[in-house]
Amino acid sequence: MIYETLLGNDFQRLHPKLQQRYRLSLHEPFQATGMMQVIHSGPRYLRPMYQLFTKNRFLFPESGVMVPFTLSNSCRINDDKEAEVYWERTFYFPKTTRQFNAKMTMDLQRGIVKDYLGDPSLFYSDLKFDVTTDGFLLIRSEQQRLVIGKKEASLPSLLTGRVVVTEGYDDALNMYTIHVSIFNDLIGRMMMYAGQFSPSNI
Repeated sequence: MIYETLLGNDFQRLHPKLQQRYRLSLHEPFQATGMMQVIHSGPRYLRPMYQLFTKNRFLFPESGVMVPFTLSNSCRINDDKEAEVYWERTFYFPKTTRQFNAKMTMDLQRGIVKDYLGDPSLFYSDLKFDVTTDGFLLIRSEQQRLVIGKKEASLPSLLTGRVVVTEGYDDALNMYTIHVSIFNDLIGRMMMYAGQFSPSNI
């Protein structure tokens, strides 16, 4: 719903399977299962902080290869009467299960998606959505803020994480592909994961 509206005519340039995936309707969630070929959680010294973030279903300290995961996207009307997409990502590591959740709404005037990361939210990010020449969805972060209860504080650029997400569809494998990278100028790579998934509710 919100993605089709935001992208406008560009939505038709997405791979047909991506159009199907992102044409979310109320009460009709997209659910999928897949495998992350690799998950990298960043430098070792960040792990205590990431361990704290797990309480908010945000970042986590584990890394691994061939990690099973599930994905659920559901569209609903939030308390502000906006269409909101709730993202639930669950990663099944050998010794623990981790989640990375978010809530997304749309700002048509600014042409961005408003992304609240964590549950309850810890960080906010403006997201810019674009379609690549090969029909992939490209998502890049812009302004970011720290969320403290009902208050938000802008983050200086040196403390932000540049997020780049590329989602596509592999016709040979009949699977969706996903690559997510979070990079900070001082720290370097804060998190990266890449994998493939297939719908489980179609």
